[in-house]
Amino acid sequence: MKVVLLADVKGTGKKDDLVNVSDGYARNYLLPRKLAIIADSKIMNELKAKNEAMEHHKEQEMQQARKMAESIEGKTVKVEAKAGSAGKLFGAVTSKEVAEAISDQFKLDIDKKKIEIDDIKALGTYSGLLKFTSGITANIYVVVEQKEK
Repeated sequence: MKVVLLADVKGTGKKDDLVNVSDGYARNYLLPRKLAIIADSKIMNELKAKNEAMEHHKEQEMQQARKMAESIEGKTVKVEAKAGSAGKLFGAVTSKEVAEAISDQFKLDIDKKKIEIDDIKALGTYSGLLKFTSGITANIYVVVEQKEK
């Protein structure tokens, strides 16, 4: 019997999967517990429409990520930090501070978790990587300067 799962079922499939299960398993376990519904033509059309909408949204997200990556690729982000006389920072410049600087300078809202950069503990120029969705990346440069007193 073909059924569409309404929730994740261990050993059977994930939510919205179309699976072929034995009649007894469907009638005695899945259907009474509202874990699945029988896959008739109406349900199949709804599932198809839902999958097409999901694919469309994913494609839009990919296009938006590509635009953001192209707009920031190779740009330089300036971050000011307090430092001692030898150029060593008091603390470190983290991905959170880099994300705030990108937001201020380029008006792009980028999550700090998508920024891959080593902890910066001295003044200078460093390279970093912005990871967007599924393989879309952009290289940036972070310039750490002495904060004016």
